[in-house]
Amino acid sequence: MKATLMYKSGDVRVEEVPDPVIQEPSDALIRVTYACVCGSDLHPYHDLKETPEGRRMGHEAIGVVEQVGDHVTTLSPGDTVIVPFAWSDGTCSFCRDGITTSCVHGGFFDGAPSATQAEKLRIPQADGTAVVIPAGTDESLMPSLLTLSDVYLTGYHAAVQGKVEAGKTVTVIGDGAVGLSAVLASKQMGAETIILMGRHMSRTDLGREFGATHVVAERGEEGIKKVMDITNGEGTHIVLEAVGYMEAYEQAYSVLRPGGVISRVGVPQYESAPVGVTSLFGKNATLTGGPATVRAYLESVMPRVLDGTINPGRVFDSELPLEDIAEGYRLMDSRKALKVLVRP
Repeated sequence: MKATLMYKSGDVRVEEVPDPVIQEPSDALIRVTYACVCGSDLHPYHDLKETPEGRRMGHEAIGVVEQVGDHVTTLSPGDTVIVPFAWSDGTCSFCRDGITTSCVHGGFFDGAPSATQAEKLRIPQADGTAVVIPAGTDESLMPSLLTLSDVYLTGYHAAVQGKVEAGKTVTVIGDGAVGLSAVLASKQMGAETIILMGRHMSRTDLGREFGATHVVAERGEEGIKKVMDITNGEGTHIVLEAVGYMEAYEQAYSVLRPGGVISRVGVPQYESAPVGVTSLFGKNATLTGGPATVRAYLESVMPRVLDGTINPGRVFDSELPLEDIAEGYRLMDSRKALKVLVRP
């Protein structure tokens, strides 16, 4: 089969690799029908060191089940399934607590031997991981359903962890697909004021359609002042940080209202962050967030896509075949695409 490998920063190739096989009785194999490039894929695209064996890429997929292991009971060949970016057994103590990304038998597809930017995929812990899409679902809904493997539910996770609710003021930092998803989720949760901090008009325009009431294009002190002006000098109840860079974190605690919550879902590109008097302690602030527990949300959110309540698939603004995926990386890296849909 064909699969995407990265050999060093900027070096993305589609190559022939062995087809996956059932390795454990809890495995399933799927033929991938939809995949995509994630903003987090750009981190290794920028800084991956020379990797002679290549790093397998991708962690978001929809596909059709071709084979299941002897212990799999919830999937059957022919089922179309959503595959979250992490696999989990659904039964360990962490999964039962909803922290599926910490499953004791779990793992992450990106960088693993089984990764999703490929023609086929092995799903470990298939019963606890994959979610069946109802038979007969309109094909036009597949891009939105694909966002439930990561990007929309990562934005949703930010809002859940931030305790977004009616009457609250929310600031979303970052106008990438996750940030826009956080705007959409915050709107669904009833936030009264949603401030989107981003400077790319095509993206912030979509953010307004998703529910942003204000857009702040300025950065640094100027951007902080503008948010404070919008909030009458009090700051925002909740900040959803969807970037991962120190500048975004500093912006987050600077616009936060005393007693507020910062929820981070942008993968941090720093080892430590200020948590002292100026940043968090003095404001009685809460810092939360982390890898989205997609599997814990997926079945409850999917009906909102199926009935048209939300259309998070609008974040896809480009589509390419698998063999051209390197171009997808280039388009996203140059910000000529928000998020690229891939069809193996």
